[in-house]
Amino acid sequence: MIRFDKISWSAGSFALEEVSFAVPAGSYAVLMGRSGSGKTSLLEILCGLRTPSSGSLWIGDNEITSLSPGERGIGYVPQDGALFPTMTVRENIGFAQRIRGEPAAATKATVGSLAERLGIGAVLDRRPQNLSGGERQRVALGRALASRPQVLVLDEPLSALDEELREGLARLLKDIQRDLKLTTLHVTHHRQEAAQLADHVLRLENGAVVRESGPPQNG
Repeated sequence: MIRFDKISWSAGSFALEEVSFAVPAGSYAVLMGRSGSGKTSLLEILCGLRTPSSGSLWIGDNEITSLSPGERGIGYVPQDGALFPTMTVRENIGFAQRIRGEPAAATKATVGSLAERLGIGAVLDRRPQNLSGGERQRVALGRALASRPQVLVLDEPLSALDEELREGLARLLKDIQRDLKLTTLHVTHHRQEAAQLADHVLRLENGAVVRESGPPQNG
């Protein structure tokens, strides 16, 4: 489960005030809302990239509010993928394992398995600038999954893709989420995308998250 408990944060004239909502364990939640409503800021707060002024964050029974990004057990795919341009696809996917000092053989096995699952085995030795938009998003997803996260967080991962690519990657996302039983929070502007993917559709309006579909949660 992901839980935001009265999270507040501000930057300049913009503020999120006491935002509270939960995503049930193992479910796929999609968060929608107008541009500038704070959806990306909420994801970055969850991932530890922004610090809330008050409130607490939980994954399951563990409070993560004061943990560093690397300690939170979250795989994050930002909107632009944020791949390392000087690294190959192989190096991008294996980055988290390498910085944790995992054995090279284990990293190689993980990269190979994910590349096969994501259909990017043929581009492992390319650099990001030599990939298509769909390939870059698959690499970013592979890098997020390589750390074996408890939670997957996706910021408009399909927004730069054409309709055919978006449809295929959406199916892949849902298949992976189900297979790995990952609690997932996905931001999008597209209602069709939300309908295809979401167990729960949430909307951020006027600083509050309301549930549009899916069973209501207690608390």
